[in-house]
Formats: sequence, C-alpha cells, structure tokens
Amino acid sequence: MKSNPPALSALGRRTAAPPISWLMQLTLSKPRLISLAAGFTDAASLPLGGIRRLLAQTLSPQTAGRAALQYGSTQGDPALRRWTARYLGEQDGPGETRRNAPPERMLITGGSQQLLYLTTEALCDDGDIVLVEDPTYFVFLSILQSRGLRARSVRMQPDGLDLSHLEEVLESLRRRGELRRVKFLYLVSYFQNPTGITTVFEKKRRALELLRRYERAAGHPLYLVEDAAYRELRFAGADVKSALSAKGAAERVIYAGTYSKPFATGIRVGFGILPEPVFTAVLRIKGNHDFGTSNLLQQLLLRAVESGQYERHVVALRRAYGRKAAVMRAALRREFPVGVDWPEPEGGLYFWARLPARLRSGATSRLFRTALAKNVLYVPGMLCYADDPFRRKPDHEMRISFGNATAPEIREGVARLGRALRICWR
Repeated sequence: MKSNPPALSALGRRTAAPPISWLMQLTLSKPRLISLAAGFTDAASLPLGGIRRLLAQTLSPQTAGRAALQYGSTQGDPALRRWTARYLGEQDGPGETRRNAPPERMLITGGSQQLLYLTTEALCDDGDIVLVEDPTYFVFLSILQSRGLRARSVRMQPDGLDLSHLEEVLESLRRRGELRRVKFLYLVSYFQNPTGITTVFEKKRRALELLRRYERAAGHPLYLVEDAAYRELRFAGADVKSALSAKGAAERVIYAGTYSKPFATGIRVGFGILPEPVFTAVLRIKGNHDFGTSNLLQQLLLRAVESGQYERHVVALRRAYGRKAAVMRAALRREFPVGVDWPEPEGGLYFWARLPARLRSGATSRLFRTALAKNVLYVPGMLCYADDPFRRKPDHEMRISFGNATAPEIREGVARLGRALRICWR
C-alpha cells in the first residue's frame, strides 16, 4: 500500500522543542521555584515610567502618531539606523567601524534572535556546517537543529576563542573535503552566554584572518557572525572593540546587536550589519517574514535614543547588574563546596559553575532532580554544547543567572543549590 506524503515539511518534522521551552514550563509548574535558569533581565529596572512618557510623546502629534501606527520599511527606520551606526562607531572608537558599519547596510529586526535566524536561513543549506564556541548560546543551537545543520565546536579560553583549535578544526575540515560545507563562525563575543567570557579584539581580528586564509579551499566566503547581545551590560572592566573594527570586516563580518536586553526585553528590537550579498538576501527573506519590524516600537526607541533616555538607562542597568552579580558571587563563595569554580564575569547575566568531572549536572542527573526537589532551577551545562562527533559533551557544568531574580532570591536559590550539591557530593 502506497503511503501518503507527510503533512509537515522536513523542517516541521525535524524541529525539536527548544530547551528554553521546557525550562520555562518547569518554572511555571512550580510556583515556589526559584529560577536561576531563565536569562530574563531585571524586572525592577525596566523603564516603565519612561516608556509610558515616550509612548505618549510618540502618539501625541496627530500626523506623527498616525505615521508611527502605519507600516514602516522592511529595512527599518532611517533615523534609527543612522543613530545606531553612529553609536557603534562611538563604542569602538577610532578605527574601521564607522566605515564598516554604514546605515545603508543596517537592518532593524525583531530582536537579534531574528537576525541570527534570517542569516542562517540565507547562508545555509541542509547538511552545511557552522563553527561555534564550545560551549555556546543554546537557543542558537536550536536554530541549527531546526535547519538540519551540523556544528563543529571550537574550545574557549579565558580571553575568548582558542585560535589554535580553530585552525585545527578548519584544517581537519579541509583534509576531509568538508570545508566547502562551512558557512560561518558564530561568536557570542561579549560576556558570553553561557560562560560570561569576553573575546578580546585581537582574537576577533585573527579569527577573521584565519577564515580568509581558508576561503580558497572552501570555494566561497567564510563569514564571522558576532553576536553582541550583551555588550551594553558591562559592569566592570573596559569595553572591547567589535569585529567591525578589523581590517576586511566590511566584506566578512555580520554583527548582531539588540535594544532588548539593555533597554526593555518586551520591545524586541534588534539590528544587524551585513555585507553584500548577505544583506540583500536577508532583507528579501525578512520581507517575506514580516514586511518589517514594528514601526511603533522603532519610533518609541528613536525617541529614547535621541532624548538620551536610552543611554541613561544603560548606565543605571550596569550598576544594578553589578550589584546583583556581587550578591551571587558572595553566595557562591559561601554556599558552594570547595572544588566548584567559575570565571568572574565583568558583564552580562550569568555565572558558569564548573563542578568536578565526576559530578553530573545534566537534565537526567541526580543533581538536577535534587535541585528541583529543593525548588531551584539552573540550566544544565550540557545543553550549551553542540552535537559535535569529535568530542563528548561535558556534563559537569551549570549556567546560573542573576538577571531576573531579586537579591534575596539569589541568596536563597544559591543556598538551595549548595545543599543539593552537598547531597550529591557524597
């Protein structure tokens, strides 16, 4: 008997539920749970009063207010793109960024997540390979899984990507005849989700050079995608230049930024700088997705940046996260057993705790079950590692977020985790 064709596409059948979905469901199903898992931003710091005033101003003049409620362009509001390009140049300081990040090659998106999805869709076919940090942003791994893509992982060092290992991976792919399937290297370069590590500029520059060196063997451009979603959330140390400041960035760097995390996550407005021909391809795909990012939210943001409210809020947010990170750091030192360590973040929302290798932390582990029984949730580190056939996934780490939890919740949540660790330590 002839079987009928499936109702769903290959993508529809293949796409698994993202880990973030069941982590959020766990939080909702246990009202007394303290979640140190979700990467939500600090609710108390959301600029409610300021946004209310900005929205009233945006809608008050009759003609301008009606324009804000109309469709905008697919590429995004020109004034917001000009301000963003100027802001990027100021962040990076003297160098190539002003030339490499013109507003003409900027796209306003529905959060930086949309930019990552659109870029992957524009560049990759089924079975292609994306190079990722080891570990990396686990929601991006869900995009790769959904699109039927493979990942090769590159080890991390305290100052970012291990360039020697990147070269080893590229050379291995060349020898195996698979370099032609590689499309880009994906970096979460500022206060990385999940480790909190920042990649220094020199490593970005040299990674770009390495990719260019292997382009002839690949037979096509190899792009560097820099996900800078956490850049504004720096509460210690000095800023680091983006890859846009490197020589050759105009042709090979795709930069993804956001206004969501540093201002208000519910606004969901991000932006990207893309070289041709990627820019045109992504612009056309976005036109099929949504015609353009919400014009009302873009006009609201434009008023926030032009009035100075956005930058004032970023300064206040950095102080708030610095205080919360200090609370979590003190709690970790007090509550966690000796033998657990973590990199010291200078920004972002996370601590990355590394346990002794014998102590498993995955979703099926005794530790995870014990933590849930004590009403505390973390992200199992195993979720942040790609399916790379050339190494086993580590299973002794956890991502702990101080973003949305209050100071008392951070102290109590870490104390509960500490008790769970001591039970499983024996």
